[in-house]
Formats: sequence, C-alpha cells, structure tokens
Amino acid sequence: MFEETRPYNDSEIPAAIARVASNPFFETLVRYLFPGTSVEAFRQEFLRITTIDEFQEKVMLKALRSIVLRTCTDFTWEGFNLLDADHRYTFIANHRDILLDAALLQVILNKNHLRTSEITFGSNLMKGDLVIDIGKMNKMFRIERGGTVHSFYRSSMEVSSYMRYALLEKGESTWIAQRNGRTKDGRDLTESAVLKMFSISSPKPFVENLAELSITPVAISYEYEPCDFLKTQELYISQYQQYIKEPGEDLHSILQGVTQKKGQVHLAVTPTITAEELAECDRYEKKLKFEQLAKLIDQRIYRHFRLWKTHYMAHDLLYQDQQYADRYTPADLDAFVAYMESGLKGLTGEREELRSIFLKIYANPVEAVGC
Repeated sequence: MFEETRPYNDSEIPAAIARVASNPFFETLVRYLFPGTSVEAFRQEFLRITTIDEFQEKVMLKALRSIVLRTCTDFTWEGFNLLDADHRYTFIANHRDILLDAALLQVILNKNHLRTSEITFGSNLMKGDLVIDIGKMNKMFRIERGGTVHSFYRSSMEVSSYMRYALLEKGESTWIAQRNGRTKDGRDLTESAVLKMFSISSPKPFVENLAELSITPVAISYEYEPCDFLKTQELYISQYQQYIKEPGEDLHSILQGVTQKKGQVHLAVTPTITAEELAECDRYEKKLKFEQLAKLIDQRIYRHFRLWKTHYMAHDLLYQDQQYADRYTPADLDAFVAYMESGLKGLTGEREELRSIFLKIYANPVEAVGC
C-alpha cells in the first residue's frame, strides 16, 4: 500500500544502509557532517544500523546538531509543551529552506522526548539513489511536483490518503509546507489548495474531516534568510520571463541552505486548530471555508514569527527612514549593508532593482507581523 509514496519501513533499512555506505559520495558526506571522524570507523558503525529510529538518532539528528553548531549563533524554540507525546499531529509550516525547516523541527521534537514526524519529499528532489535512500530512511514521503491537471489530482489524492493513514493508522505525525515551494519574497501565505488536499481523502463533513488531522501550524524564522541571494536572482528574472531551473539547482539550494550562516533561528509550534475554530470557518460557503482556514493558519504563524534585526534594518533601508533604528546599532547596519552589497555583486541584473528585491525579502515580514 502507498508503495510509490511511503518512506522505508524497518525491514528495508539494512539494504538501504549498505547502498549508502558503498556510494562514492559517502566519504565526502561523513567528512563534512562529522569533521575529525574516521570515515572507516563511521562506516562500520553505520553498517550496524537496522531501524529508522536508529538511523535518525545515530546519523541524521547528530548531523543536524552539528550543522546548527556550525551555522547558527543561537537556536531557540517554543510551544513544544503544547504537544502530547501520545498524540499525533499534521504540522503545517512556513517554508524558507528546502531541508532545514522540517529537519530542525525533528531535532527539537527529539530533544523534547517526542516522536519525530514524517516529512513531505518533493518528487523534484528525488534525484539519484543516494538522495532517495537517505530521504526515505529519514521518514520522508513523496509528494508530486508538476504534471497534468489529471495526474496532479491523482497524486494529491494519494498524498492526502497517505497522510491520513500515517496519522490515524500508523501513528505518525506528518510535516508539510503551507504552500507549493519555498517562500521567496518573505511573505508566508498558506495556499488553500494545500488545505483542500488534506480534505479530499475523507467523505466526512468539513469540521470532522479536518479536526481528526490535528492541524498544527509551525513558524520558523532565520536571522539570515536561507539562499537569500539565490532567491533575489530568481525573483528578478521572474519579473521579465518564466523562471526555468538549471539542472541540479535544487540540490545546490539544499547545500547552500545547509552551509550558509544563519545567525539566530527560532522555531515555534503554535496551538492546534480546534474543532470550534473549524466550525467558524464552516459558516462560509465551500470555497471560502478553506480560505478562512488559510487565514487562521497565517495568523498563527505570524503571531509566533520571530523578527530579527536584519528584518528591521532591511525595512528602514528599503523605505529610507529610521522607524526601527532602536532595534539595531549603526555597526549592525554597516555590517548588513556590506553583506548585501557583497552578495549582490554576484547577481545579474540592474543593481537598484536587485537591491530592492533583496531588501523586500527581509522587510516584508515586518509589515506582515505588524510591529
């Protein structure tokens, strides 16, 4: 069941472990993720892994902690006390980084003695046996990107059915982004199509249908936006023509998101959407029900989104004022301007327009949060 969608189960782990251990890139991964570790000693320990939980604990969570220590000046979180260890949730999150948004949630779930969740795995990222094996061992399940209207509906039904099955029968929480693809312009807005997708796998009425999924919004905010200059370039090009990704661009974005300095990072689990709140949405006609639910999720996310000095500096630079000058120092501003100008030099396009796009990526959350 769900053979094309589901992650690996424990019986499939030993064979996947053996494939990864024999991959030519295994040594490179070990040297980056676990510097100073003997590759051969790690390989022998790696080959002893036989379960998903063991793989996550000994490899993925350990690797993520290493990434946090090397690329974040601080990593804080809130709201995990709202979660019941015996309950499962559908986490719906704003999406700023291809890998880290969901991965960092897993670190904190584990730290709070809560079971990690399964994670959507875009078909566009499933390139090569190494990536597929690591993803599926890490509880990632396939979600289709692109295709015809008919194939998209069929794949949406598959994902919706699988998420409901994972939650209600397997006993696994799931993570999904609030929209198709990462936020590029700094505005985190839930797509009602994602919420409609949740509902199509059950004939139950709106409130009962969605209440049993325990929809729980999650907000993550980075002091330095992952892939900020790559996003700037994409937004610039998209103003004049259809943006077409280069081969390997998604993998490049993953690697840059992992290695880029992120400064301070904050992750917040917000209260689960209640049946009473769903009933308020249910008062509207069919299409508007999901739009109202999307607004409710957006409110939750922005209420818990942490603004950093980079956001305030970008806002003041964009509008050429000092409205938030009390949130940063002149030295902070000089450093941010130097960071921006250095990165913009590597981009193609009209400098002032690129500068405006870059600043809006950071400034837009200030207006959305409503300081």
